[in-house]
Amino acid sequence: MRFKNYFPALMMASALILLGSCHKETSKTTGWDYNNPKNGGFEVRPYSEQQTGPGLVFIEGGTFAMGQTQDDVMFDWDNQPRRVTVSSFYIDQTELRNLDYLEYLYWLDHVYGTDYPGVYRKALPDTLVWRDKLAYNEPLVEYYFRHPAYRNYPVVGVTWVQANDYCAWRTDRVNENLLIKKGILAMDPSQKDENNFNTDAYLAGQYEGLVEKPLPDLNPNGTGTRKVKMEDGILLPKYRLPTEAEWEFAALGLIGNTLYERVIERKNYPWNGSYTRTSESRYYGGFMDNFRRAKGDYMGVAGNLNDGADIPAPAGSYFPNDYGLYNMAGNVSEWVLDVYRPMNSMENEDLRPFRGNVFKTEVRDAEGFIAQKDSLGHLKYRDVTTAEAMNRKNYRSADNINYLDGDYASLIGVDWKNPPKDTSTTSMMYENGKTSNVYTSLISDHTRVYKGGNWKDGAYWLSPSTRRFLDENDASDCIGFRCAMTRVGGTLPGK
Repeated sequence: MRFKNYFPALMMASALILLGSCHKETSKTTGWDYNNPKNGGFEVRPYSEQQTGPGLVFIEGGTFAMGQTQDDVMFDWDNQPRRVTVSSFYIDQTELRNLDYLEYLYWLDHVYGTDYPGVYRKALPDTLVWRDKLAYNEPLVEYYFRHPAYRNYPVVGVTWVQANDYCAWRTDRVNENLLIKKGILAMDPSQKDENNFNTDAYLAGQYEGLVEKPLPDLNPNGTGTRKVKMEDGILLPKYRLPTEAEWEFAALGLIGNTLYERVIERKNYPWNGSYTRTSESRYYGGFMDNFRRAKGDYMGVAGNLNDGADIPAPAGSYFPNDYGLYNMAGNVSEWVLDVYRPMNSMENEDLRPFRGNVFKTEVRDAEGFIAQKDSLGHLKYRDVTTAEAMNRKNYRSADNINYLDGDYASLIGVDWKNPPKDTSTTSMMYENGKTSNVYTSLISDHTRVYKGGNWKDGAYWLSPSTRRFLDENDASDCIGFRCAMTRVGGTLPGK
């Protein structure tokens, strides 16, 4: 009987919901209907929020004390603590594996191998980084990258430049797959040279692909169908390297130590406490990550190994932090996006801090249209000119790497009547001697930060606050990387 009493009310509620869902959405400012071809067809497609890309973990952002958490035993004084805010973002759960990079190389060879073999060769990791003058590492030179026994181990021997190229390639493969899953494009294994899916080229109308089911075009002056636009919310933002602030924030995982906006314990490592072993009863005494415990001790004593890995361990080994991220302390160090400066900690912004901005724009033809993509299928970009930035109040030049840190324009008391020919170099601040009338320095505009300890490091470097640097074209047997992605829209999922 109670069911019969409620049934009419249920039916009425269902009808109201149905009618509401059929009602056309109307502009709150003009009163015109969206998605109506009769009034011009301005489209507003349904969108909830950004989906999490393959391999990524959502990192809820916030404020934290970035910088030194222990004694500066290296006396670098390049990491003074300061409070900054990091926006929510996404980051890979583990380091990129050899298997992931092999997939990348296979695609490059498949698409460019015939006409542009140099593209494939340029992307190859440097396996010779394993060589040591006084150690027998030739088996690692031969097997570490390609043997299936190491397929789940983190890729090393990759430069900062190569890591960025991988991120760009991954963006395109993920977005192409999204369009295929939506039924908009069909799978096209015959892509060659410039005829390959590139997100920017597709959005600029310079890639067609095998069209399966294009979106309807509500513009009455259109052709009836159209490509996907950024406004449709189908394509994901670009994969990229994390900034130094993002990486450090994610590694610390302070979300597990926060109570009502109060960090109840500041971490020295990605885990609580000052020890590198776990106190969890099931794994009591087990090492929290892969590092060198002492000189000559890379994995412990036979029969009772400590971290059990003399070289990098498989990605995802050991214990995750409170964000669910693995190996943010040891295993391999990781490239981040920033250019290195010793004074970076004192002069960056306190919201999304980053040093390395070089603002660019698309190359356009004489009529103002985006120029034709290059022979590899990529759009062409150039630095913003001084004339284009002349009336800007937030920037005045394309290259801001040296802003407030070492370039001639930042110095006090300069002789502007007799400026040097090159005012963009950092040599005036970081010169390290003069060779053949050329000033040299380990620090330049191509010096990049890498973070986290690795399998060759002592415990000091396991702290996410530590920072080191290397030229962007150099590689190492102990540096890998993981990708990140910007979170667009709300700070929290579903809000």
